[in-house]
Amino acid sequence: RPRKRKADVAIFLQDLDEEVAEMTKKKQRECELGWSPDAESVSPHRWIPTPEQEECPPVSLISAGLPHYSVNSTCVTPVHCAPLPALCWASKDVVWNNMLEKDKTYTRDIHMMEKHPHLEPKMRAILLDWLMEVSEVYKLHRETYHLAQDYFDRFMATQKNVLKSMLQLIGITCLFIAAKVEEMYPPKVHQFAYVTDEACTEDQILTMEIIIMKELKWSLSPQTPVSWLNVYMQVAYLEDTAQLLIPRYPQPTFTQIAELLDLCMLDVRCLEFSNGVLAAAALFHFSSLELVENVSALKRAELEECVRWMVPFAMALREVGSSPMKTFLGIPADDMHNIQTHAPYMTWLEKAYSYQEVELQRHGGCPVPSGVLTPPLSSEKTEELDRGEAAVVKIRASMGSPSPQQQSAEMMG
Repeated sequence: RPRKRKADVAIFLQDLDEEVAEMTKKKQRECELGWSPDAESVSPHRWIPTPEQEECPPVSLISAGLPHYSVNSTCVTPVHCAPLPALCWASKDVVWNNMLEKDKTYTRDIHMMEKHPHLEPKMRAILLDWLMEVSEVYKLHRETYHLAQDYFDRFMATQKNVLKSMLQLIGITCLFIAAKVEEMYPPKVHQFAYVTDEACTEDQILTMEIIIMKELKWSLSPQTPVSWLNVYMQVAYLEDTAQLLIPRYPQPTFTQIAELLDLCMLDVRCLEFSNGVLAAAALFHFSSLELVENVSALKRAELEECVRWMVPFAMALREVGSSPMKTFLGIPADDMHNIQTHAPYMTWLEKAYSYQEVELQRHGGCPVPSGVLTPPLSSEKTEELDRGEAAVVKIRASMGSPSPQQQSAEMMG
C-alpha cells in the first residue's frame, strides 16, 4: 500500500466492542465525579439511557432519506476468490473486491495515441523514461512514478491534438501531483521546474496542475501495477498473517520484477491490459503459472495474451542482465526497493522490439510461451514443502542467473 495510507493502517486497530465499552466506562466515571449521593437523588447511571435499554424501532435506509444506499450492496462477493489471508482489521473479500473495482474504474484508452496525430508512441516512451530519471534524482517511490504514468495516460485520453512541445509540461506536472499524493515530503514545485532546464516555469506547472486535476475528475488513487506486484509478492512469501502489511519478500527479487514492469509499460500496448494482469504476467516470467494463479486468483486464459506480449521484453532483460540494487543516502534499508530507479530502458526497449516480431510469430500458436522461464530445479520439488514454502522456492529458483549455454538454449526454445 502507498506510504501515507499504509501509515494509517499500520496503527493498532482496537476492537470496536472494546472501544465502545471503554468509552462507556469513561462517561460513567465522569458522571460519578460530579454526583454526590444523598437520600433524594438517584444515580445518573439509572436514568441515562443506554443502547441496551433503548428500544428504538428499526429504521430502513430508504425511510431515513437515503434511497440510493443498500446494506446488501456493501459486501459484494468478488468475481475471483480472494487469495488474501484472513484479516483482523477488515474482510479479505471486501478488500480484494475494492482492489478489483479500482482496476475497473480507472480505465485507460487503448486508442489514446490516435487522438494525437502529432505524437508518436516513442515520444511517450522517452517522456516516461525521463520521469523515471527524475524520480531517482529526487528519491521518489515506485508508486509515485506509476501514479504519474497513470495520470498522464488518462489525461492524454481526454485531450486531442496535443503538441510535442507540451509533453514535458504535462509529464512533470503529473509527477508533481503524484508526489504530493504519495510522498511524505514531496519536492517543491521549483525543484520540478528546475529539472526541466527552464522549459517549464513554476506558474505553468501550477496552471497545468489544475487542468489535469479537473480532467481526471480528482480521481487520483488507482491500483497501480507496482502496488499489485507488492500484494502478489507479499502473499507468496507470507508466513504469518499478522505481518501482512510488512514486506517479507526479498528486495532484489521485487526489484528485478519491477524492472520488467517498467520496461513493458514504456510500450503503449500496455494500455490494453489491466494493472493487475500486468503485474501477474511480470511475476509469471520469474516464477510459475501455479504460483501466479495462487497469489492473483487469475486463470491461465486471463493471463495468456499479456504473458505472450511480454515475452520479448523479458528476453531483452535477461540478455542484458538485471541492474544491481541501488542504495540511497537517507533511505532506510527496508525501503530501498521501493525507490524508483532509472536504467537504460530505451536501449532495452529497442532490443525488445527487435525480438518482438520473431517471437510473436514463433509463439503464435502456443497458449503460454515456452523457453523464456527458468523452471525450478527438480531437486527442489519436494512433496514435503507446504504451499508457502513451495512458492518461495519457485521464485528463488527462477531468479538464478543461467549460464550462457542455458540462455542460448532457452532463447531457441
